[in-house]
Amino acid sequence: MFNIVMVQPEIPHNTGAAGRLALATGSTLHLIEPLGFEIDDKAVKRAGLDYWKDVDVKTWSSWEDFETNMAADSRLFLLTTKSTQPYWKKAFQEGDYLVFGRETKGLDADLIEKHKDDAITIPMPGTTGRSTRSLNLATSIGIVLYEAVRQNS
Repeated sequence: MFNIVMVQPEIPHNTGAAGRLALATGSTLHLIEPLGFEIDDKAVKRAGLDYWKDVDVKTWSSWEDFETNMAADSRLFLLTTKSTQPYWKKAFQEGDYLVFGRETKGLDADLIEKHKDDAITIPMPGTTGRSTRSLNLATSIGIVLYEAVRQNS
C-alpha cells in the first residue's frame, strides 16, 4: 500500500515498531544503511514480535542506491521538524514513500532542500516554550502512515 523509509535508523525498537506498522497496513519497510544495529538483532525481532519474518523489508546500502532504484514517477514525502507544511494538507496516494530520518539527527539538510516542496511536518502546538523537539520516530511513522491509509480507504 505505502512505503515507509527509515534513513539510517539507530534504535531497534523503533524499527521493529515500524515493521509492525508496515505489516498491519500492507506496506513495505525500506531501511537505508548504515543501521545502528544488526537487522537480525534480538531487540529488533523482539520489537517486531514474531511477525518480523512476515514484514516486507528492503535494505539499501545508501540513499543513492535507494533513489536510483525507485520508479521515475514515485512520490516522496520527507518528514521533518524543519518544515511548516502539515502532513494532513497532502493528498497521499498508494505507493507513496514516507521518508523518516534517524532518531538523533533527522534527515540531512541537503536532502530536505532537494525535496523541499515535499517536506512535511507533524505540528506540535503544545511545545511552544517547552523542551520537546520532536515525537518518537515510531509514533511519527504511525501518525502519518495511518493518515495516508485513511485518505485511501
